[in-house]
Amino acid sequence: MDKFKAIVSRESSDGSFSYGFEDIDRGFLPDNDILIKVHYTGLNFKDSLVAKGHKGIARNYPTIPGVDAAGEIVESKDSNYKVGDKVIVTGHDLGMNTFGGFSEYVSVPADWIVPCPPELTLKEAMIYGTAGVTAGLCVSELINAGISKDKGKVIVTGASGGVGSMAIGILGKLGYEVVASTGKSSESDWLKSIGASEVIDREELNIESNRPLLSARWVGAIDNVGGKTLENLLKTTGHHGAVCSVGLVASDKFTTTVYPFILRGLKLIGIDSAEQELEKKLQLWMKLSEHWKPEAFDKMYREILFSEIENEIELISKGGQRGKCLVKVIKD
Repeated sequence: MDKFKAIVSRESSDGSFSYGFEDIDRGFLPDNDILIKVHYTGLNFKDSLVAKGHKGIARNYPTIPGVDAAGEIVESKDSNYKVGDKVIVTGHDLGMNTFGGFSEYVSVPADWIVPCPPELTLKEAMIYGTAGVTAGLCVSELINAGISKDKGKVIVTGASGGVGSMAIGILGKLGYEVVASTGKSSESDWLKSIGASEVIDREELNIESNRPLLSARWVGAIDNVGGKTLENLLKTTGHHGAVCSVGLVASDKFTTTVYPFILRGLKLIGIDSAEQELEKKLQLWMKLSEHWKPEAFDKMYREILFSEIENEIELISKGGQRGKCLVKVIKD
């Protein structure tokens, strides 16, 4: 195999980090069961952290970021998969301590991959990516908690990001009344176009209050923010409601009392999309490929070329992305 391109993040002797394109060969990648020629990947906030040297996420450098990849198998040591199969990889250790999808080829264990559903193209699979899987898990958990569309509103915080926008699209497709919380007032029309029925400013959930409970405004929530926002979501979610905690854009800490749980019977549900069982992932991908697919799917992403990814890493690290950033890796 000839040399190919990848974004490699390296740690220097003085403890600083840098990243950029390098020409690497097959020997640079780990020797795993499956070698995939990457057609598409996606840019996630976690990828920017890995690229910039976040040791809490990636312990070992050099590494290749990219927690998502979709492509075609070119080498297989597993009898369940053959050369030419179209597959998806999300989660696990990909793009952290295992070289990830910001590369023209990726090598992974066989139990990390999911066959691409026939109803989806590889491009559509990466429009979803980890963000779509995570959003789908949130929606699934809300449904399992009894939050049906006739029970009341569902709020999504961090609404303009990848997980937030995907959650809005899926909930809107399923007929929920969705409230989008965002700090980007300029995105209000876009958020409504992908499924939100109402848009509020994020500062409404950043208030200081010593009261253990506030007036109930919704019955379900998907929170990408953490901190004070999560604290106030617990206070403002109604009886027998559920709050999914999936992100920490604002803070990884929050304060609460037991009152939302013992007076309103609230459920606080943690969402981990990286280590889901394969069977659960397969079921989720089938839902995403069929009746959960958002009506405005074509409005929920922006496509860039692999050569443009360095600028986009800087943009997403500053909170400048809207929706999903899809990266086309394969050359026409």
